[in-house]
Amino acid sequence: MPFFFDRRIQTIAVIFFGCFSLSVFAEELTIERLFSAPGLTGETPKSLKFAPGGQYLSYLKGSKEEPQRYDLWLYDIEADTHKLLVAADQIAANELELSDEEKARRERQRISGNGIIEYSWSAKGDALLFPYNGDVFYYQTDDDKVTQLTKTDAFETDVKFSPKSSYVSFVREQNLYFIDLASGEEHAVTTKGGETLKFGMAEFVAQEEMKRMTGYWWAPDESAIALTKVDESPVPLATRSEIYADRIETIQQRYPFAGSDNVEIDLGVYQIADKQTNWLQLNNLNDGYLARVKWVGDSNRLSYQWQSRNQQALTLWLYNRASETQRELLTETSDSWLNLHDDLYFLNDNKHFIWASERSGFKHLYLYRLDGSLIRQLSSGDWQVDELEAIDESTGTLYFTARKKSPLESHLYRTQLNASSAANPTRITTREGMHRIEFDADVRLYLDTYSSPQQPKQVSLHGPTGNHLVWLAKNEVTDEHPLSPYLRNWRYPEFGELKAEDGQTLYYKMTKPRDFDAEKKYPVLVYVYGGPGAQRVTKSWGSGFVQYMAQQGFIVFTLDNRGSANRGKRFEAPIYKNMGSPEVDDQVVGVKYLTSLPYVDPKRIGIYGHSYGGYMSLLAMFKAPEYFKAGVAGAPVTDWRLYDTHYTERFMGMPGDGDAYKNSSVFPYSKNLKGDLLIYHGMADDNVLFTHSTKLYKQLQDNAQAFEMMNYPGKKHSINGRNTKIHLYSMIAQFFQQTIGEQ
Repeated sequence: MPFFFDRRIQTIAVIFFGCFSLSVFAEELTIERLFSAPGLTGETPKSLKFAPGGQYLSYLKGSKEEPQRYDLWLYDIEADTHKLLVAADQIAANELELSDEEKARRERQRISGNGIIEYSWSAKGDALLFPYNGDVFYYQTDDDKVTQLTKTDAFETDVKFSPKSSYVSFVREQNLYFIDLASGEEHAVTTKGGETLKFGMAEFVAQEEMKRMTGYWWAPDESAIALTKVDESPVPLATRSEIYADRIETIQQRYPFAGSDNVEIDLGVYQIADKQTNWLQLNNLNDGYLARVKWVGDSNRLSYQWQSRNQQALTLWLYNRASETQRELLTETSDSWLNLHDDLYFLNDNKHFIWASERSGFKHLYLYRLDGSLIRQLSSGDWQVDELEAIDESTGTLYFTARKKSPLESHLYRTQLNASSAANPTRITTREGMHRIEFDADVRLYLDTYSSPQQPKQVSLHGPTGNHLVWLAKNEVTDEHPLSPYLRNWRYPEFGELKAEDGQTLYYKMTKPRDFDAEKKYPVLVYVYGGPGAQRVTKSWGSGFVQYMAQQGFIVFTLDNRGSANRGKRFEAPIYKNMGSPEVDDQVVGVKYLTSLPYVDPKRIGIYGHSYGGYMSLLAMFKAPEYFKAGVAGAPVTDWRLYDTHYTERFMGMPGDGDAYKNSSVFPYSKNLKGDLLIYHGMADDNVLFTHSTKLYKQLQDNAQAFEMMNYPGKKHSINGRNTKIHLYSMIAQFFQQTIGEQ
C-alpha cells in the first residue's frame, strides 16, 4: 500500500495542546518529542576532555536549534562552575559550505551539526585549538582571546597541537603543514599532494572501516612527524549521482569495491631539523593495510601495524630512525579474521609494551618486552576486554573496561602489571549497566559516562578507586526532567536467553506495550542490526523509537545473533564466508520463541533495521517469509560485491572464492517475498551506495513484486536532520501500524 504522511496528526496535537494541561497532553509520546527533548534519549555534553593537570574539563554544548550549533565550554572541578569559552557565533555568524573532503570526513566520524565540532588542549593546558569554517583557531585561556591562525580559501582539516604545543599542524588540499607558534611561520611538510595523491591523510577504508581518522603522527619530542603517502589511482573510479531536491551532482568517487585494488600507501618520517622525509617502502610488504601507527616514547622508534589483505595476519613492526632499519615485533594470526584494536601502550621505560590479542578466543591484554618476547598475560578468562583505559606506572596499576560480569554490561577493572592471577581483576564500577570511562593524563581522575535500562546517560567524576566526586550531568528524572510527563507510560525492557543451533547463548531484550495484558494478542516489531562489530542487547538506556513503538501497542524485540560483537571469536566466526545465514537462523530462533508466547500474534511479526540491519530485514523477508509479515529495510546492503574491500573481504574473502558472495546476496531469495516491504535510502549515500537499493528495485519490479520505497534527496548514509528523522520514523511507525498493527 502507498504511504502518505498524515499532517492531520500534527494539527490534532496543536488543538489538544490548547485544550488540556501540559501534564495530561505530554503523557502521549510523539516522534516530534523524541527529537526535541534531549532527556528522552539520554543525551549528554559531547567531547568531554580533561585539561592537563586535571583541574578543568572541557566539553561541547549544542543549541536547541536544528542543525545543532556547538559551542566550547569549561567546567572548573574545584569551584563546580561552568563557563562558556568560545561561542561559534562569536567567530562567524554564518558557516561556509564544507569542502567535499570535510563532508566525507564528518560522515565517516558520524558527526552531525555545526559550529565547533572538535578541539584539543595544549600540553600545558593554557590554550585550546579548533578548526572552524575551514580555518584554524587558537584560544588562550589566560586572556580569553581567540586568534585565527589561518585565513585561506581552502579548508584546513585534521588540526592538532604537537606534543609540547610548539607547533600546530593540519592538512590543506591534500598536503601536510605546520605553524611554528613562536614565530608564526607556516611550513609545508609536503607540496606534491593533489588529484589522486594525498599526504598525511587517511584513505576511505581507513576512516570508514579501520577507525583510523588521521594520516600523521608527531614524535613525542616534536623532532619528527610520521605521515602517510596515499596514491588512490589504483582504486576503481566509480561515477555516481548525488540526487538533491533541486539538482543532480555527478560524483567521481574512488571506491574500492570488494575484490578490486586498494590505494598504494607508504609511511614516512619527516625530520623537522633537515626537512627531509625517509620513506619506509611499505610496497615491499605483501598486499594489505596500514592499520595503526604509534611512536615509542623515546621518539627514536616508530611502530606500525600491517594487516594482510585477507585480514588473517596482523604484524607489529618497529622502525628505528637512527639506523633506518625495521624489524617485526610480533604477528597475530587467525583462521577467520583479526579485529583491530587501539590497545598498544608503550611504557615509559621504553623497554616494555602492552598489547591486546584474541589468541585465546577472547580479547585480553599481554605484557611484552620491546624485543618482542612475551612476559605474561595480564587478563584471562571466557570474557572480553573492551579497552585498555589507563596505566598508572608509578604504582604499576592497569585499568581496563571489560565484560567479565556479563556480556551485557561494561565495567571498569584494575589489576597490576606484576599480578599473579590474570583471571581475577578488581571491579571498580558497581552499578549494573554500561560504563564508558576516560581517565585524565595523571590517572588520578576518571569520567564515567553511565546508563542502564532505567537510567538515561549520566556523567560523573571519580577518583581512581571509584569514589564519586561530582556529577557533570546527573540527568536525574525529577519532576522537571523532560522524561517526567511520560513516566506513567514508559516501558522498560526484559532480558532473556535463547540457544542457537550450535548451543551458544543468544541474548535478547523485549519491551512490552503500555497497559500490557497477557490475555491479549500483540504485534511484534523485531528491531535488528545483526552485523559484526556491534551489539544491541546491553544493559543501557534504550532507543527512543523502541519506546515510541512500545507505547503504540507493539512488543519490540531485539536479539544479538551470532556474528555480533563482544562475545569472543567462537560467537563471531560462524558468519565467516557465510554472511546472512547464521544471522537469519538466529533471528528465526527468536521469532519461534515469540510465537510460543500466548500474548504474541504469530501473524503480525515485522522486522526493521538500518544498514546491516537493512540487509537483515531484506533477508528475513526473503529467506523466512513464513515468519516475517512486514519489513522495513533502511540503506541496505544488497550485494556484497558493491561494498568496500576492507569490511567485505574481512568476513567474505575475495569474490570468486566459491559461492560465498552469491549466497550472501539478497537477490537469489527475492522471489520468495510474500509480506509487505518498505525500502528507504539516502540519495547521496557514499558508503552503502544508492545502487544497492536501485538494483533491488529493478529486480523486484522485473519480478512484478509489490513493495514500497522512500528515497531521501541529498542524504548520506546516516539520514541526518531533525525534520528528516521525524519524517523517517513517522513513516516507519505508520507502515507497521498499517501492516501488522491493531486490526
